Amino acid sequence: MDVQGVLDTLNDLDPENIGSWPIPVKVAIWVATAILAGFLVFQFQLSESLVTLDKKVKQEEVLMKEFEGKAFQAANLDRYRKQMEEMENSFGALVRQLPSDTEVPGLLEDISQLGLDSGLEFESIDLGAEKVVEFYAELPIEIKVKGGYHSIGSFISGVAALPRIVTLHDYTIRPEVSTPNVLTLAITAKTYRYNDRSEENDE
Repeated sequence: MDVQGVLDTLNDLDPENIGSWPIPVKVAIWVATAILAGFLVFQFQLSESLVTLDKKVKQEEVLMKEFEGKAFQAANLDRYRKQMEEMENSFGALVRQLPSDTEVPGLLEDISQLGLDSGLEFESIDLGAEKVVEFYAELPIEIKVKGGYHSIGSFISGVAALPRIVTLHDYTIRPEVSTPNVLTLAITAKTYRYNDRSEENDE
């Protein structure tokens, strides 16, 4: 059947007598009606449900990841507790390395002796202003010495190896113009002491 024949057939259809329409036309109308009905149902009912379902699926994935993370933490709780105990012990050991007020003069004596044993000449060694930071107090020590390159290296290594915590900062090294092979080292050594807040509150 050509296009013109199809058009003629459609023009001859009687809307008031649908039962007399040809079977292919009826089938085509039923198929078109079913497709239209399916589209309308999807557009006005199922599409919103699918969007909600997609959100729920994503939310489920997030909850599953959270559950897996918490399950892993619960399974390793004993190990975490052991790690916490080890950290507390390490922290306690570090705190014990912080000198008290009465130990600072001994620390200065140790630094001075290290310098002399290394063959250095002290120009000055002065305590700076103490700075309180959280649970500890920081005490700077300004040091100025003269000596050879290897003597300075030995001194710095000795200070770093002290049993008490001492850190070195802001150093400058310059050669002595009047004395060959002699350097002047200016450096800030910082020592620390535990800041007992309960004692401060009692005062």
